[in-house]
Amino acid sequence: MQNILSGMRIIEGSAFIAAPSGGMTLAQLGADVIRFDLIGGGIDYGRWPVTNTGKSLYWHGLNKGKRSIAVDFRKPEGQELLSRLICLPGDDGGLFSSNFPARGWLSYETLQAQREDLIYLSLSGDRHGGSALDYTVNSRVGLPLLTGSAWHGEPVNNPLPAWDVIAGQQIAVALLAAERHRRLSGAGQKISLSLLDVALATLGHLGYLAEVELNEDPREAIGNHVYGSFGHDFECKDGRRVMVVGVSPKQWQAIVDVTETELQVIALEKRLGFDFKQEGDRYRAREHLRSLFQPWFGERDSLQVSVALDRAGVCWGPYQTVEQLVNEDQECSTDNPLFTRVNQPGIGSYMMPSQAMQFGALEVEPPLPAPRLGQHTDEILADLLGMDSAEIGSLHDAGIVAGAAENDGD
Repeated sequence: MQNILSGMRIIEGSAFIAAPSGGMTLAQLGADVIRFDLIGGGIDYGRWPVTNTGKSLYWHGLNKGKRSIAVDFRKPEGQELLSRLICLPGDDGGLFSSNFPARGWLSYETLQAQREDLIYLSLSGDRHGGSALDYTVNSRVGLPLLTGSAWHGEPVNNPLPAWDVIAGQQIAVALLAAERHRRLSGAGQKISLSLLDVALATLGHLGYLAEVELNEDPREAIGNHVYGSFGHDFECKDGRRVMVVGVSPKQWQAIVDVTETELQVIALEKRLGFDFKQEGDRYRAREHLRSLFQPWFGERDSLQVSVALDRAGVCWGPYQTVEQLVNEDQECSTDNPLFTRVNQPGIGSYMMPSQAMQFGALEVEPPLPAPRLGQHTDEILADLLGMDSAEIGSLHDAGIVAGAAENDGD
C-alpha cells in the first residue's frame, strides 16, 4: 500500500462486494476507513470462499487495511453513536459510503442535519433504489446471451462480478471527487450510484447500445473469437491451450510470422476480397484464419509454443486454472511487488495484493490485513468520540458495542 490519502477518513456501512471494495481501495491508498458491523457480523461476514474452519476469505479480502467497530445499530443508542461518528467535524471526516437503505437514521437528510457539508455516497441496485446483484444486472444487460458459441436457450453466467468491481472503483473515484469539490467550495452533497447504471454506462461507452440502435444486425454469440478483430484459443500438441490476439497491425503480423503462413494468408485475403490490415476484415474471416493457424499449434507442445510466441512478440496468454495460476505463474507470487505474504489474524499467512496503482513519489508498504470484527471499537470510541473508559464500559455492558474478543467468543 501507499499512503497518498493519509489524513482522509471514511465511515463505511456495507455488505457484499461493490461498497466494501470501494472502501478497501481507499484504505489501500492510506485513508482511514472505518467499517461498522453488527455485533457478531453482518450478512456477508461468513460469505464464501471460506477456509476449512469457516473463516470468510471473501470478507477479509475486501476489508484489508480498514478499522472495525462492532455496534448494535438496531438500537437507538447504536444509531446515535454511528451518526456522531459519520458526522464528526473536521476536514478529515464527514465522508460516508454505504449500500444500506438510505432511510430513517441513515437517510442523507437526517445525517446532513448534524453536518451540513456531509458527503454521502449511496449505492443501490437501480436508480429507483431497488435491490440488485451483479448476476441479476448482468442477465438484464444481455451479456450472458453473448457468451458461448451459440445460444440455445441457456445463458452462460460470468463468474467474475464485473459490475460490482467497477462500481467499487466508481465509489472510490466519486468520494475523492466530492471531497475535492468540498475543499474548493465548502459544500457537501449526496452521491447516488446504482449497479444497473454502472453496467448500462459501461455498455454505452463500449458501443454495445449504439450498435443496436444504428446497425441492423444484432451481435451474436461467437464463442472464443474476439469481436471485431482476430483472436482465438488454440490447442497445443500436449492438450494445453493458449489465447492469441492480433488487435494492432504489429500483433497481427506477429501471428502470421510465427505460424509461417504469410503466403496462405495473402492467398486467403485475395480469395475473400478482404484487406487484413483492417481489423474488421480479420474478424469477418475469423473461422478461415483460425483453421489456417491451428496446425502450427497442434504440431508443438505448449512450452515450444510459448517460447516461439514470446520470441515473435505475439500478444498471447496461457489457459490455466486458478490453481495453476497460484502454483505455477511467477506473476502471481511474491516475485511480483503487488503481493506480500501477510499474516491475517484468525486465518494465517497467505499472499495479499496491495492496490495495482504505483505512485512514484511514495514508498511502498506491505498491505495491511483485515481487522478482527470489532478490533478497533474502544479505540474509535475513545479517540474520535472522546469517551472515557467508564462510558465505553457501560456501552459494552448494555450490549451496544463489542470488541474483537466478544465477537470471537473469547
